[in-house]
Amino acid sequence: MKRLFIAKKLYASLTLSCLLMTATLGEVRLPSIIGNHMVLQREQANPIWGWADAHESITLHIGDQRVQTQAAADGGWKVTLDPLPVGGPYSMRIEGKNTLLLENIMVGEVWICSGQSNMQWSINASNDPDLEKLTAHYPNIRLVTVPRVGTQEPQSDFEGQWQPCSPETVGNFSAVGYFFGRQLHQTLNIPIGLINNAWGGSAAEAWVRRDLLEADARYEPLLERWKKTESDEALLKAMSDYEAALETWESAAATARGLGKDIPNRPRRPNNALTGNHRPGNIYNGVLRPTIGYGIRGAIWYQGESNAGRAYQYRDLFPLMIQNWRDVWGQGDFPFYWVQLADFRMEKDQPSDSDWAELREAQTMTMSRLPNTGEAVIIDLGEAQDIHPKNKEDVGKRLARWALAREYGFDLVHQSPRYASMERQGSKIILSFDHVGGGLDLFDVQKPVGFTIAGADQQFQHAEGKILN
Repeated sequence: MKRLFIAKKLYASLTLSCLLMTATLGEVRLPSIIGNHMVLQREQANPIWGWADAHESITLHIGDQRVQTQAAADGGWKVTLDPLPVGGPYSMRIEGKNTLLLENIMVGEVWICSGQSNMQWSINASNDPDLEKLTAHYPNIRLVTVPRVGTQEPQSDFEGQWQPCSPETVGNFSAVGYFFGRQLHQTLNIPIGLINNAWGGSAAEAWVRRDLLEADARYEPLLERWKKTESDEALLKAMSDYEAALETWESAAATARGLGKDIPNRPRRPNNALTGNHRPGNIYNGVLRPTIGYGIRGAIWYQGESNAGRAYQYRDLFPLMIQNWRDVWGQGDFPFYWVQLADFRMEKDQPSDSDWAELREAQTMTMSRLPNTGEAVIIDLGEAQDIHPKNKEDVGKRLARWALAREYGFDLVHQSPRYASMERQGSKIILSFDHVGGGLDLFDVQKPVGFTIAGADQQFQHAEGKILN
């Protein structure tokens, strides 16, 4: 109980320090997601928010729109813009006790690019990075990356900024996200905004509001394991020392700003399980929350490797996460498209269980549980000895097929063949598939592979496949 009291006291001090710093500044401020070079989502209202002095009058101008509001008692303010014509560039002026001018704003399509390492994987680490960067002159594709912060305390901002896509800016950006956005841009010929918030190695439960997990008995064993970790004395001391240092730094930073002096270096957050990418709610609070409410068309997702050992749990956890995002964003059932896990590891001589296969099944099942979802299958793009396949271009394009077909009305094949039914004929089983496009075909093999069959003894054996029609 004493430890809990200390934590609460530190958090109260931290919160008070933040409020005092804001009041000392006395200026209209914006979160990093709202700034120069941003893309606003077309065909919908767009929220714009920030901070100022309590009850300060705020006026925003963009295009022919003029919107006014007043900051709340805590300094927070928010306005909503009417839909703007596609294109740009626009300028935005925000007036309070000070004036902010944002330039080079575009209106187009905005997508979140999220997940773990295969979404975070950069252009620099993918196939032919030198050639890709040479041709990455797309000033109307805009990129922003949210830093990786794991915390149980909801964050309101992050350190980063929108940038036009260029050979100089694209190298460290998500390769899957870039290839997805580039295909949309080339097809639609409108501005594209990409928000990359992927975190390598992250588990799905870290992307969900923790109270949703706590309210569901199915996640009690998971949370109980974490409660043991969260009571570790050494980890708690490291966090307590960090919070004390952060409180001191925020006071010093506020003083330095007021005097026009250089701001001291911010203390570094401890790198341990409490600040990591598996703790339930950590990434939701530290990475996702600062962008919640920003106008988007949808999200693309590449994750599951870290949850493969709990694939059956993922059947419920993954839809819960998607629904959580949709609920807090307040934009209805926005499109959510993900990448099914690629093939990985060497083939085994005998049929055996596979966590990854079960995770793929859990991913596929999500399409029948939630509307406006889709799955890009890349079983053919995997590398047996590399969990990070370097071919990210085809991954991005397959996700783009879903978006172009479902969101933008293009007549494109976008779904992979999917099991529909079976019929037993003697010692054979006839399998039927939906979504076969121009028909089933073979690639790099002489006959279908990967099928197994079992009799009454439930001992699976490799089966020989044949395409009938």
